[in-house]
Amino acid sequence: MNQFLKSRFIYEGNLFPTDRGSPQGGAISSLYANMTLDGLERLIQDKYHRNSKGNIENHYRAKTKVNLVRYADDFIITANTKEIAEELKDIVSQFLGNRGLTLSEEKTIITHIDNGFDFLGWTFRKFKGKLIVKPSKNSIKTLISKCASIILKEGKAHTQSELIRRLNQVIRGWTNYHRHVVSSRAFSYVNNTLYLLLQQWAKHRHPNKNKWWRLNKYWHEKNGKRWLFMTDEYSLINLRRIDIIRHPKLQISKNPFIYNDYFEIRKLKLKRLVAARNGEEMLEPYERETLTYGS
Repeated sequence: MNQFLKSRFIYEGNLFPTDRGSPQGGAISSLYANMTLDGLERLIQDKYHRNSKGNIENHYRAKTKVNLVRYADDFIITANTKEIAEELKDIVSQFLGNRGLTLSEEKTIITHIDNGFDFLGWTFRKFKGKLIVKPSKNSIKTLISKCASIILKEGKAHTQSELIRRLNQVIRGWTNYHRHVVSSRAFSYVNNTLYLLLQQWAKHRHPNKNKWWRLNKYWHEKNGKRWLFMTDEYSLINLRRIDIIRHPKLQISKNPFIYNDYFEIRKLKLKRLVAARNGEEMLEPYERETLTYGS
């Protein structure tokens, strides 16, 4: 890995040194993380999934419920008991230690699935035996903070159209990511918060006007939908009207380079599902470190 980081690169015929490696969060940092963590799955399989003959059996996998899920440098490992989870923590620490890394004690927790955990912006938790996936509180807080900055700081010099355009970019990306999980309450909460922030924005622009004057100036009705923050050019996305579309399970055995028909049909079905939810014939192309134990 050290040789790879210091191998330098060539751009337009010139050789550039890379003595400092890559910054955390850079475009290639996820590749480094995957290269570093490669081998962890096999280590776990060798200890928990193999029989005495060295073959992987689903019986052992189901008995211990030890499974690894990772995305770049974030990962979770499930286990059947707290004791196994603690044992896995030692295994991971030793695995990383051999690669010159240490497991962050602050970011690594051992928790029961009934208490829940956060992973990739979602909160995973079981309620009465049913797994519920919701946007995490931290993800919601980050979104509101970003929108507040756009409205109350950048937005002071923006027109209403420019403000709506900037907010829609942020809202559309966030809701497209979270619309496949249990997000209705989170969407409603964010929508209410945005309304209050926009009220502050309007009051700042017109401090001598009353509330109803500001409402009539910036919020309008269109196609029977009332209280839309809009102009002739743009309309702010109403998060309460975003449908929750369950993500269809992907057949992991299908390779997109081989089973092209499967992925085309899957995309078409998803587009029709979204269109049906919105009462339309067809939409534009669809836009697209925790250790846990318990059942």
